[in-house]
Amino acid sequence: MSEKQQVRGSYWLETAPEGHHPALAEDLDVDVAVIGAGIAGLCTAWELARAGRSVAVLEAGRVAAGVTGHTTAKVTAQHSLVYDRLRRTRGPEGARLYARSQSEAIEHAARVAAELGVDCDWETRSAYTYASDPRRVEELRAEARAAAEAGLPASFVTETGLPFEVAGAVRVTGQAQFHPRKYLLALAADLAGHGGRIFEDTTVLGMEEGEPCRLSTSTGAAVRARDVVVATHYPIFDRALLFTRLTPKRELVVAGPLPAGQDPDGMYITPDENTRSVRTAPYDGDGDRRLLIVTGEHFTPGTGDTRDRFERLTSWATGHFPGLRVTHRWATQDNTPTDTVPMVGPLHPGARHSYVATGFGGWGMTGGIMAGRLLAAQITGEECEWSGLYDPRRVKPAVREAPSFLKTQAKVAGHFVGDRLRPSPPVESLPPGEGAVVRAGGHRVAVYRDDDGALHAVSARCTHLGCLVDFNAAERAWECPCHGSRFDTDGKVIQGPATKPLDKRDI
Repeated sequence: MSEKQQVRGSYWLETAPEGHHPALAEDLDVDVAVIGAGIAGLCTAWELARAGRSVAVLEAGRVAAGVTGHTTAKVTAQHSLVYDRLRRTRGPEGARLYARSQSEAIEHAARVAAELGVDCDWETRSAYTYASDPRRVEELRAEARAAAEAGLPASFVTETGLPFEVAGAVRVTGQAQFHPRKYLLALAADLAGHGGRIFEDTTVLGMEEGEPCRLSTSTGAAVRARDVVVATHYPIFDRALLFTRLTPKRELVVAGPLPAGQDPDGMYITPDENTRSVRTAPYDGDGDRRLLIVTGEHFTPGTGDTRDRFERLTSWATGHFPGLRVTHRWATQDNTPTDTVPMVGPLHPGARHSYVATGFGGWGMTGGIMAGRLLAAQITGEECEWSGLYDPRRVKPAVREAPSFLKTQAKVAGHFVGDRLRPSPPVESLPPGEGAVVRAGGHRVAVYRDDDGALHAVSARCTHLGCLVDFNAAERAWECPCHGSRFDTDGKVIQGPATKPLDKRDI
């Protein structure tokens, strides 16, 4: 068996039972429609069903099989180097609210898992943000002080369980990790038990806001709902212009078993080396081994050679954990807001019955659980102490972070214009398994040659806002560098904000 055949995809998708829900077949009326069945969408729907609301979840693919199915699944309030920045930009109270909301999400998930009897490999671990460069020690000390002042059990340390020396680290005790898909499939089953309905293979194409709101879908059926929650990772509706405040980021993951005695006993992340994140998980019921999960090499979708990045990450993992054999590899994607804090709340300034959850910046486990509780509170009319912190309509923080906003827009403009000036390779030069954007008939065409030599051609214009896609050879997908939409080699949408496929082309 070849190495390519041996290495499999997401461990979470492989080791959780495959659920199935029907596509929406007829018009439906509910109290709340939730778009997206990842952790934010399912947690929101579950909270609302428990509160007595009738709920429908509309998912374009499969439950917990998108971004959530490809996470590293750390359930922690320690989000790398965030608290010192929050203390400076949001004040001590803003940092405290952030820490409390994320910590309560951990406690809530632990209670839910116990209540439902979910075997989701829940484990308590300390979380570390470390650096190997001594020049970053003062930065780490400042972060430890800020996190402690915000209410976390944080301290600065110089010793960790990693198999190499570090210059220093911020340690936060009492954090957790779990199997995200097992947890969410249990939530989905309990949601159904409380009258909630889940529809897969149902892409939402449009929304008319009103009383009620009306959603049109790819199946031709419509949903009318008093309230709508957009939990699609990247908002699929542009009316709020949230795409101007979000930067898509993709990261690679490699994993493989190692002896339990080599477990570094913690969850680790460093901003150095283009990010490196390390943790382990129970492996296949084998008490003598753990699954080492290493994440890093973050990049903007549609930029650069992903195969080289996978090789660098694999070399780092096997270099620091000798004897490791990579058995799984996958990639994850999230969006970082220009002002640091996720956007959870009303979809836009005029919204009365539409809500959004996005911009978790790589920390979607606690973020998604927090979002479910926050949105459920807002929809049911309850007070929530941190509503203002996460409000998507916030103005002051966005103005304060204007340089980040301008940098994001400059990158988008650069891709929109510059990518159209790239030289076009001849189609004949494409080897099997490769893709490229070429000129044909005065248009840019995305062409892929499959392993049998057949060509697949689609429009190179992303159906979201028209940027040109580029080919990700490692994952064999077309990706938009502007807002992170992804398409398979035949143009089908893999990941939004795009909702329509790339048009077929003849060459």
